[in-house]
Amino acid sequence: MGRELLELLAERQFPIAELTVLASPRSAGQTLRWQDRTLTIQAVDSASFGAVDLVLASAGGSASRRWAPVAAAAGAVVIDNSSAFRMDADVPLVVPEVNPAAAFTHQGIIANPNCTTILLSLALAPLQARRPIKRVVVSTYQSASGAGARAMEELRTLSRTVLDGGEPVSAVLPHSLAFNLFLHNSPLQTNGYCEEELKMLNETRKIMGLPDLRLTATCVRVPVLRAHSEAVNIEFFEPFPVSEARELLQRAPGVELLENFEINRFPMPTDVTGRDPVAVGRIRQDLSDPHALELWLCGDQIRKGAALNAIQIAELLIQGSDGQGGEA
Repeated sequence: MGRELLELLAERQFPIAELTVLASPRSAGQTLRWQDRTLTIQAVDSASFGAVDLVLASAGGSASRRWAPVAAAAGAVVIDNSSAFRMDADVPLVVPEVNPAAAFTHQGIIANPNCTTILLSLALAPLQARRPIKRVVVSTYQSASGAGARAMEELRTLSRTVLDGGEPVSAVLPHSLAFNLFLHNSPLQTNGYCEEELKMLNETRKIMGLPDLRLTATCVRVPVLRAHSEAVNIEFFEPFPVSEARELLQRAPGVELLENFEINRFPMPTDVTGRDPVAVGRIRQDLSDPHALELWLCGDQIRKGAALNAIQIAELLIQGSDGQGGEA
């Protein structure tokens, strides 16, 4: 995630006067190349944020809870990729294409939503703006990247093991993903839903400003390296013509319509890997409910599902504070 942030900062020519790379003490002193510079990783401490305007944080919930308030108190704006502050009433949860105004209500910390929620909200928002949504049923097909770089490497390694006739034994994930899938392994709650599924419910409600939205999710980890997919059923309070929904999604920011019914060609993880848009397709009438539509979407979990969205929030803040742009 950190390396993806650095790549996107360069790719998008984000205005930077000085860049500091922080990590835990065990990484301090290591170097990495960024553009034409060699950056030395520094151990984060209470003095790290004195001259910092913007912090892009992706170090996990416990680190964010410890250091984000310190950075904000020093005058920085923190865009945090963990779940630590997402449901805090005083912290905006932002997808720039959906609720950009929320970013400007921050008190020093802005939360970056969960990856599956970001992808889903891009498809729901333009439809909700035309006709109110009554209920959403979503099933996710989540790649190894959502569990980190070690999970991605384990998928590669164990896939080779299986192809060589061996028995895959997972050390990173609870079960092998090689030629396999399993229900998301985030902690189960007393209501039978896992934490990941409840994130989709609660975060979608907050982002879209729909506190009573009815949404249910089933989250599945699948043997794909770095792009998530979602099957989405959306029920409205009135019928929604498929042609109208297709037109809205085709024009929606951050969305790419990808469907060819004649050859049965719709979004796949390989279509979006390493790319910014969320691909949406196979939009169709739900045969069981005249008020409901079905659609399928795929998005790169590391880019729009995480790093890209964080940088877009930062770009939004710069554009809002200075129409001519500026340096951070």
